[in-house]
Amino acid sequence: MLTPKRVLAPVAATLAAALLVPISAGPAQAASPITISGVQYDSPGSDLGGNRSLNAEWVRLTNRGSRATALTGWTLRDRANHVYRFGTFKLGAGKSVVIHTGRGTNTAAHRYWRSGWYIWNNDGDRAVLKNKAGITVSTRTW
Repeated sequence: MLTPKRVLAPVAATLAAALLVPISAGPAQAASPITISGVQYDSPGSDLGGNRSLNAEWVRLTNRGSRATALTGWTLRDRANHVYRFGTFKLGAGKSVVIHTGRGTNTAAHRYWRSGWYIWNNDGDRAVLKNKAGITVSTRTW
C-alpha cells in the first residue's frame, strides 16, 4: 500500500534538486591563479601626458599560484576597449608584474603599454584581464 510519505518523497527530492541548480548573474570567470591585484588609475600630479606621469598610471597582476604561468597572448583592457596584449611572457609563482601606461623597457616585473595618453579613467573604469582563449580571468572596477 502506498502511503503519502512514499508518494511524496520522490516528488520532494525532484523539487529539491531543481531548486539547487546554480544561477549565474553574468559570465563566469575562469579559475586562474593570476589576478588583478592593484590599480593606480590616477597618477599623482597634473595629467599633462608626460611619460613619467603616464608610467605612474598602472595595473599590477599577481600570480597567486605555485607554478609559473605563461601570459603570452593574454590581454588587459578598459571599458573603452584600449587593449594591452602580452607578447612572450611568463609570470613566476608568487610574483607580480606592473603594466605601466607609458613607455619604458620591459622586464620581468615591469611591462609598458607604450600609450601616448592615459588609459584608465579617474572617475570610474574597469580593468579586465583575459587569457589567450579570450576568457575573463580577473576584473577590477572603480
